[in-house]
Parts: sequence; structure tokens; C-alpha cells
Amino acid sequence: MQVKHLLNVMAIGLLWIAGAQATGFEKRAAVPAPDLQAREVNGSVRSMADFRGKVVVVNFWATWCPPCQREMPSLERLRAKMAGRPLAIVAVSSAEAPDDVKAYLSRMKLGFPVWLDPDSDNTRRWKVFALPTTFLLDPAGRVRYVLTGPAEWDEGEALALIESLLAERPESAKQTK
Repeated sequence: MQVKHLLNVMAIGLLWIAGAQATGFEKRAAVPAPDLQAREVNGSVRSMADFRGKVVVVNFWATWCPPCQREMPSLERLRAKMAGRPLAIVAVSSAEAPDDVKAYLSRMKLGFPVWLDPDSDNTRRWKVFALPTTFLLDPAGRVRYVLTGPAEWDEGEALALIESLLAERPESAKQTK
């Protein structure tokens, strides 16, 4: 696990040193998202099936990743902005000890669930090679867009894509918000 963590740190470091921003959203062919089941920081086991019928933002991140830290406040603003709408945000902490994540969350209050992936099993299954990497899922649980790098989630292109996915929900689902 240490070698994988070191590789992740090096990859993030290269992105950060180069001053790289998100390279833009990559549109996907609406394929089902890989399986994702993990323990929340509070101890409960959750899976993506819990969010069926909602647009889901799945953000792979780490507390030691400066771009991840910069985008967390915008994910929280997105959550607040979209309150009452069929949107879920899930942050998956990759290759970190639960105590490190809990310490970070004691300083950065987030209203969305944070799932633990200490062995990076989910990170590998989702083919995440750099942090942060974020997937936008439609209400059917299919990956529609992927972004490698940070974003301001409560404005611009990110918000427009989320709104477009929300607008695609079938009429019957919209009535049962």
C-alpha cells in the first residue's frame, strides 16, 4: 500500500507543481458505473445502489492532496445549493487511514458522505489514476462524465453538466422527488 500511496502523491505533486487545472470533462458512453461499496466515516456500509434515481457526483480524493483540498468547499457549496433536489455527492477517500480522514473532517465540515477506501480497491476498480478524479452519474447509475483535476462544482461547466443530467430524469421520477 505504501508504494501505491507514494505513486499517488507523486502524480498529484506533478499536477500541482505544473499548476495544472482540470483538463475538461470527458463525456462517456453512458456505461454502468463500476461496483462501489465502502464504509462511511461514521461506520455504516453504503453502496451506489443507495442513490439510484439520483444524479450522483463521485469524487475520489485524499486529505494530503492540495487540489482536492481546494475543491472540497465548492462541493459543499454545491450540496447546499442543490438541497432538496435529486443530487447526491459522495467523496471517496483513497489510500488513507480512517483517523487521517476523521482529523481532516474535524476541520472541514462537509454535509455529504465521505467513504473510506484505505486499500484503494474502489479507486482501482474505477480506474482512477490521479486525484482528484470525479465521475458524474445519471439517475440510472451510468457514468456520463469524468473529470481529472479540481473544479468549482457550484458554477460554470460543472454545474451546467449536473443540471443537464437532472433535466434528463424521466417525468415519473421528477414527480416523486
